[in-house]
Amino acid sequence: MKLILFGTSACHLCEMAHELLIPLLKNYPSCQLELVDIAEQTQWQQQYAVRIPVLLHPQSQQELGWPFDQASVIKFINELEND
Repeated sequence: MKLILFGTSACHLCEMAHELLIPLLKNYPSCQLELVDIAEQTQWQQQYAVRIPVLLHPQSQQELGWPFDQASVIKFINELEND
């Protein structure tokens, strides 16, 4: 399962989200995390500028917005796996 973490450089919340996700996703070997900097495309800036970090499941377009913790990420992944 692919997950995208939208963020940008020099965003401390984005860094916190990434640090939270890395060890957690080791328990989900089927999950692949892609980091996307919203500065790369105007549409991402418009959609996510005031909301980052945002975790996106691109296949379903379901999002988990900040603030999130380990429990909410686990719930998010489990719900995606069960759909």
